[in-house]
Amino acid sequence: MATDNLFDPQHLIALARAQTGLHDFDDLPLEEPLRRLAHALDTEANLNAIGRQTWHQRLLDSLSTRLRAHDWFQRKPEILEEKIVAPLVILGLTRTGSTLLQRLISMDTRFYSAAWWEVRFPVPAEDDIRGDQRIAAAKAEVAAILKASPELAAIHPWDAMGADEDIMIIEHTLLSTVPEAMTCVPSFFEWQKKQDLRPAYAYLKKLMQFLQWQKKQRGVSGERWLLKAPMHLGYVDILNEIFPDAQFIQTHRDPLQTIPSYASMAYNLWLGVSDSADAIEAGRQTSTTFELHLNHCMAVRDKLPKEKFFDVDFRETISDPIGLVGRIYEQFGMPMTDLARKQIQSYMDNNPREKRPAHNYTLEQFGFSEDEIKRRLSEYRRRYIRA
Repeated sequence: MATDNLFDPQHLIALARAQTGLHDFDDLPLEEPLRRLAHALDTEANLNAIGRQTWHQRLLDSLSTRLRAHDWFQRKPEILEEKIVAPLVILGLTRTGSTLLQRLISMDTRFYSAAWWEVRFPVPAEDDIRGDQRIAAAKAEVAAILKASPELAAIHPWDAMGADEDIMIIEHTLLSTVPEAMTCVPSFFEWQKKQDLRPAYAYLKKLMQFLQWQKKQRGVSGERWLLKAPMHLGYVDILNEIFPDAQFIQTHRDPLQTIPSYASMAYNLWLGVSDSADAIEAGRQTSTTFELHLNHCMAVRDKLPKEKFFDVDFRETISDPIGLVGRIYEQFGMPMTDLARKQIQSYMDNNPREKRPAHNYTLEQFGFSEDEIKRRLSEYRRRYIRA
């Protein structure tokens, strides 16, 4: 075990306070999530030197974000008066076409969406409402991630300027599924699954209000938000409580493809911070999370109005993306304007999938068998997977 104090909770809190010059945190849970995550990182993840520094900085960033956001809210209470109207939420396992669909719809300027740099660094310095400092930091971080694990370029279209997952906003609550995706922290993995995430999703709304306020300062306007994260599958009921007018798009693809593909992504992220990442354990953790979240989403959907949901087969996203977006808009009462169609087409023209390398993986590599996945996700496959 390392003898440094990189993961000492009180040291981290003191350092965040010293670096920001701020003392007061918000009323979100802090001490227990920080203690559990820091302990797991220190004792279970077997982080290498780069991994220890990376995760130390990531925890420090979240604590500093919490301090700085609270300070902004205290000084400018009008931020929390921003109205979040009818967010459109993309649900779906990783590798189901959800990122492509998000980026297509995000081209429509009627939507507010958050780029990678905004979800990673949502709180500005006093002189960085425009985001120049945060954009530079985000581009450097994306470059470092891909340098450490080049295989990730085949799995996800990493782009500091592209719309990306708001799970990175929830990460600042220390209650998200980000840690398990990026390193092996089994005790935190088990604990997080048992927590009530209403406070975390309430904080997501606060930071959405803050991002919307910042966008308006930059002259950016929109009508409604576009959100996306696989994590949302497990918390649809909470999202619906916090945003009662939310509408949901659920993307579908056979778990025989999606689960091992995501296990491969997690494993490659683990390899970037540990010299002893375990592919079988990556498979176990990622498949457990997705099984829980898919089953939860199905149970919640059985209780909510059917018209709040639109289901998308992965093949539709690939074969007819503009037509698909038009059908989504039709169900949710939005016209497909000529401008929106041109904006979406421009993304297709400039981001062909063939520019990215192929992603290669096998079921067996991560401890799966076809029969096991079919058994564990039989009800989901029966409902949503077409031959």
